[in-house]
Amino acid sequence: MTLQQLYIALLIGGAVLLASIAAARTASRIGLPSLLLFLAVGVVLGEDVIGLPFDDAQLAQNLGTAALAVILVDGGLSTPWQQVRRLLLPASVLATAGVAISVLLTAAGAHLLLGIDWKLALLLGAIVSSTDAAATFAVLRALPLPKKTTGLLEAESGFNDAPTIILVLLFSQPDADLSNPLALLGNLLYQLGLGGALGLLIGGAGVLALRRIALPATGLYPLATVGFGMVAFAAAGAANASGIIAAYLSGLVLGNSDLPHRAGTRSFAEGAGWLAQIGLFVMLGLLVSPSELPSAVLPAIVVGLVLLLVARPVSVLVCLAPFKTPWREGAFVSWAGLRGAVPIVLATYPIVSGISGGGDLLNIVFVLVVIFTLVQGPLLPLAARLFRLTDPGEPREVQVETAPLDVLDADLLTAAVPAGSRLHGVAIFELRLPHPTVVTLIVRDGASLVPDQQTVLRTGDELLLVTTPRTREAAERQLRAVGRRGKLARWFGEHGDPESPRPVTRV
Repeated sequence: MTLQQLYIALLIGGAVLLASIAAARTASRIGLPSLLLFLAVGVVLGEDVIGLPFDDAQLAQNLGTAALAVILVDGGLSTPWQQVRRLLLPASVLATAGVAISVLLTAAGAHLLLGIDWKLALLLGAIVSSTDAAATFAVLRALPLPKKTTGLLEAESGFNDAPTIILVLLFSQPDADLSNPLALLGNLLYQLGLGGALGLLIGGAGVLALRRIALPATGLYPLATVGFGMVAFAAAGAANASGIIAAYLSGLVLGNSDLPHRAGTRSFAEGAGWLAQIGLFVMLGLLVSPSELPSAVLPAIVVGLVLLLVARPVSVLVCLAPFKTPWREGAFVSWAGLRGAVPIVLATYPIVSGISGGGDLLNIVFVLVVIFTLVQGPLLPLAARLFRLTDPGEPREVQVETAPLDVLDADLLTAAVPAGSRLHGVAIFELRLPHPTVVTLIVRDGASLVPDQQTVLRTGDELLLVTTPRTREAAERQLRAVGRRGKLARWFGEHGDPESPRPVTRV
């Protein structure tokens, strides 16, 4: 690739990224999962429209698997353990036994109604049995749903990717022996067990390391945190275990530990997750040929209806019955099982393995994901009301979010009182900081205190100040001035210039 070609590739990539971000904004406004518009961007760029060639299923599989790892590390980092731990058992049953029931019932429907060979039908059932957290919560986040319901859906979506991928890998082997279910079960348990153990182990090692190692720049902490998640994914994969469950669990451990710069880490991981989603969906949109999709519409609708109306409800009913889940909540969990990136990525596995009919499976899965996301997604708010899980007139719980300071038109400053500084002994009101600058927190001897105007600063104090961009420079100058010459600094001609020599005292 020449330098000029590199510039063109970067130009196209940047334009696609910005177009996809704009699509995400549009999707959020109309209440649709953004994956649909990302897929649309890829289809438009593809051979049948603009003409960008891409048909490398192996590359799509490799990049897609790596993107899923990033997405699941982000999911683990943002999942609150306190909310999930009570639902760990029902979510695990849904992610394992529920997946098995969905696979069998969907495969039976595809075989009986469409005449698909049993092996191919089982493969299709495994591909579409995984739910997608990103697709589901893109339309649920504005609904005042019970925490139990949202926590169950989130935990299930985080856990069920791993067994689904394992089944697809097994069914995609040309010489796979499906006559020995015990061997299949043993393989599944080995991959999940070792992958989960490696995820917990590497996540714990990451917590110990990040708590004890002082990195030279704050921006390295988010990189290191996500890096531990990717190491867990790769280590499990190298051991022939489930890298997906390892990535998710390592992120869960790291995200729920008291680590430095947690807010920055989560923001970075969220951005990386969005980038992975955009790249993944656009790439998958490029992979399909729109001219081949019409023939897949009828099979996709049939398989999707079997999954939506039979396989998913039965699996939810059977798996949640021992936990005495109310029928309304179970019905909503059944309807909210949206499909997203994972099924389309998994549809590349049979193509790479050379399974006859693999290309048809990809088209069926693509159409199924698009159609049923369009149907289920917008109807989720209605379903929540019908099952009386939410009431439009019911007061909602106060939502507390971490807002970027630039949205608030504010800047955050930190300052320390070193030994010998004239800030020692100065009261807050004597700093005479420019309005509207305020000292919001003081860390003293390892303890935090909220100061008032009479609080006196001491050597070793660390100050947290909030100001505005317009007064930031004046606030910095005033702190420097008082630190150099005390509370009467201006009387001595000290104005806090960043690199000015020590001024001569004025009499």
